[in-house]
Amino acid sequence: MRILISNDDGYFAPGLICLAEHLAKIADVVVVAPERDRSGASNSLTLDRPLKLRRAANGFYYVNGTPTDCVHLAVTGMLDQQPDMVVSGVNAGANMGDDTIYSGTVAAATEGFLLGIPSIAVSLIGKEFANYETAAKIAVELVQRFAKQKHSHPWLLNVNVPDVPHDQLQGTAVTRLGKRHKAEPVVKISNPQGEAMYWVGAVGKAQDAGEGTDFDAIAQQRVSLTPLQIDLTQHSQLDAVRGWLAQV
Repeated sequence: MRILISNDDGYFAPGLICLAEHLAKIADVVVVAPERDRSGASNSLTLDRPLKLRRAANGFYYVNGTPTDCVHLAVTGMLDQQPDMVVSGVNAGANMGDDTIYSGTVAAATEGFLLGIPSIAVSLIGKEFANYETAAKIAVELVQRFAKQKHSHPWLLNVNVPDVPHDQLQGTAVTRLGKRHKAEPVVKISNPQGEAMYWVGAVGKAQDAGEGTDFDAIAQQRVSLTPLQIDLTQHSQLDAVRGWLAQV
């Protein structure tokens, strides 16, 4: 089995290193990750300049671009054979609810999915990030399950794992995305020249965190497994928009 690994925290991130070490035990892995932290890069693709592909001393490849660039470059130009799976992570922090819109971790997996490859995004939820190995083990379990059970269409799975030892997990829940309150306001500061500058505010607290959501699963120390889709069409409003256009 061939697995392409990427992330958004950079090729030097401990979560990526841990994930690669564990997946290398069950598959042939290639790591192509950003040269620096690109958290929040979402699905951006670099079109205004060429990209550079370099190889680090540990064998990882890194790109001066976004997570999406890394997967796109690897699948469409670098690799001789298409990977069987794309696994992104392990991210240092949650990718739940609205986070998925901005997440570079999810974006790397999404690019694999758009290229027709089953893809998984894996994130570790906590403050200390002491248990990357737990998330890596979950990734291995999911990859092994994929290998045994083939599907007619590729899946895009968003996986969030509590930051606890593996034996303290309370199981796995198939979830839907919850929803956060709006983000905290931006923080205004001044640079040494007196110019106004702004830090983007922290993410909001969970608003929709009820039963069946990713937030609820994590609160119960369960692994959250959410299948994602890319169709942004608001199907329920198609007739309303048609009627609006038909009005004189």
